[in-house]
Amino acid sequence: MRNKEIALGPLEIQLFAYTQMRGKVLVRTGELTNILGISKKQEWELLSRMARTGLIIRLTRGVYLVPSRVPPGGKYGADQYLVLEKLMEVLKGQYQVSGPNAFNFYGFSDQVPNRVYIYNNRIYGERRIGNLQFSFIKTADSRLGGTIVFKTETRSKAIMASKTRTLLDAVYDWSRFNTIPRAYRWVAEGLKKDESLAEDLIRMAIKYGNQGTNRRLGYLLETLGVDRKLLDKLKRKLRSSKSLFPWVPASPATGSVNKDWGIIINANPKLFSDNRP
Repeated sequence: MRNKEIALGPLEIQLFAYTQMRGKVLVRTGELTNILGISKKQEWELLSRMARTGLIIRLTRGVYLVPSRVPPGGKYGADQYLVLEKLMEVLKGQYQVSGPNAFNFYGFSDQVPNRVYIYNNRIYGERRIGNLQFSFIKTADSRLGGTIVFKTETRSKAIMASKTRTLLDAVYDWSRFNTIPRAYRWVAEGLKKDESLAEDLIRMAIKYGNQGTNRRLGYLLETLGVDRKLLDKLKRKLRSSKSLFPWVPASPATGSVNKDWGIIINANPKLFSDNRP
């Protein structure tokens, strides 16, 4: 029964022959009617059937990701980075993986996320593509950057937030990722291993942070003994404001005030700085 379910019909065979001969990995509706000599309705039925059975993957309306060869067992197991690369190619968008995927990638967290979190400039919301789950976070073009690019084991192109950009995202997007105060520990541990991280983190904050993020990070870095000249670079980017930001935003906003950074100190900084050499 299983073999019957994944057996290829003549149209499926012709589709794969066409894409393999042309070296294509994307097929769009309207493309196959002349190639295969079928009607638009037959084309729609063919693509829908192949996507439903897992032979190909529906990326977005009218666009399908096709494997370079017939997938073993009849299921196309495209990796997350190939799906993202091709989806954003279709949408003409920019993107970068961050959040829990980056936290795990850099060893900040041992939790393996069951979905992929992506900052991008095209779409927002949860999507299931093939057997993969994605959380798309739409953001301004100006907030995209600070990335590394590498090839995966399957030769897919991966665009990942850099280590310092990941730390910045953990503070900036704390409510989405539930990362404060954990992010403060990650920064402290990173500085213990590499003091040059402070300069790069401040550079990232100046370029991609906001007032709350930069004030919280500035106070943290000050408690960790970062050079005053570096801190002054960040401080010069702060707007004059009477508003105060709780250092740990999910905790009650009670405690002493650090006027330099405009922070309500509602957690003990020694929790993050006692292990500094």
